[in-house]
Amino acid sequence: MNETEKIEFKKSVGEWKEIVETVSAFSNTNGGEIFVGVSDSGNVVGIKVGKDTIENLTSKIINNTDPKVYPEVSFEKKENRNVLVIDVKEASDKLVLAFGRPFKRLGKSTVRMSKDEYENAIIEKHKEEFRFDNQICKNAGLQHINKIKFKTFLKTARIERGLDISPNVPLSEALMRLNLLKDGNLTNSAILLFGKNPQNFFIQAEVKCVRFKGTTVTGMIIDMKDIGGNLIEQIVETEKFIFNHISLTSWIEDGKIERQERWEYPPKAIREALVNAIAHRDYRSTSKVQVRIFDDRIEFWNPGKLPEGWTVEKLKEKHESRPFNPLIAKAFFWIKYIEEVGTGTNKIIDWCKEWNLPEPDFEYTGTSIVVTLRKSKLAEEYLASLDLNERQRKAINYIIEQGNIDRKIYCNIGNIKKSLASKELSEMVEKGILNVEGKGKATRYLLQIK
Repeated sequence: MNETEKIEFKKSVGEWKEIVETVSAFSNTNGGEIFVGVSDSGNVVGIKVGKDTIENLTSKIINNTDPKVYPEVSFEKKENRNVLVIDVKEASDKLVLAFGRPFKRLGKSTVRMSKDEYENAIIEKHKEEFRFDNQICKNAGLQHINKIKFKTFLKTARIERGLDISPNVPLSEALMRLNLLKDGNLTNSAILLFGKNPQNFFIQAEVKCVRFKGTTVTGMIIDMKDIGGNLIEQIVETEKFIFNHISLTSWIEDGKIERQERWEYPPKAIREALVNAIAHRDYRSTSKVQVRIFDDRIEFWNPGKLPEGWTVEKLKEKHESRPFNPLIAKAFFWIKYIEEVGTGTNKIIDWCKEWNLPEPDFEYTGTSIVVTLRKSKLAEEYLASLDLNERQRKAINYIIEQGNIDRKIYCNIGNIKKSLASKELSEMVEKGILNVEGKGKATRYLLQIK
């Protein structure tokens, strides 16, 4: 047996202070067992068993932990020697102090928590009280709620999700049933969702939209707009800004009377990324949600942080729903802006793939979560910048459909000789568009750019 994250050895009860600290650490981590009478190397040395050994040690643990810990203490025989076993359960709130200080388990060591770790643990314990969306909005009253827009919300929620609140019930009752009224006072969420002028209370609650020329923030700004109003209005107006600055392709298909149309980014992915940024942002931050549109991508910046223990990779996997602002998220759920099953980021990935676009990027900067939707590098404006001729463009379309192309097919597409076909295919290899596989007659050209 060796020391682990959940197993600690102590040579004797004389190390009772260290034992109490380890009780704090196990309580604040994942629980564990302390074996008294075992050396650090794992050798069983045993301890002398007195009449009050268990009672005295238990009393020291109880009197020096806060909140008090009542561990299970018992004797076991190991290698014919007496060993005291202290079984410590994980504390429900993970805020157990030893001698007034917090400890945690790190590997097989007991270490003192940092100030930030302890403060975060306190916030986690009182998260319902500290949650921004659940707090009372100071100086706000029912006169600050836009009753018309609130009734519209209730009607929509009734149709979309069967919300059992009539638009004709008194305003205060409807807000209370949505948990947006607390002890007769409006919550921050009520003002953000249905306030006449939410920015009078929360100046940071806006979306900054910017359209840059080029692919960097140093490029010329083509258009910029700060979008305020309530959160639902922000989604509607921000979408208008985005669709005003991305391209819509249209074409006529054989056998179809109506013209076919397609945005360069999937609208569902745009809506999901935008709603997530607005619903899950940290409204205590002075930063705004940002939407940055470049020639080759759209970035959605959400001032906030990932759930405790998560990485951006978690967003790409199956995961539960952990909304930062549950009341706001619930309101968006009622009107079908979001689901409550934690599938939003997975759907963004799927929608981009269906659109033949690269997988979206998810990044955590330390202060913001950034979701980036990218164009295919085979978009028209990119291909135009490479100065390709019509035959080369036809070849790219052929590869997209068939997976690869050879020189013979290229000759047939362009009605040209082998020498010119070889030259033009080689040009695309040099420009980093195509890869070459095989030799001789088995030579195939595949797309290098996705």
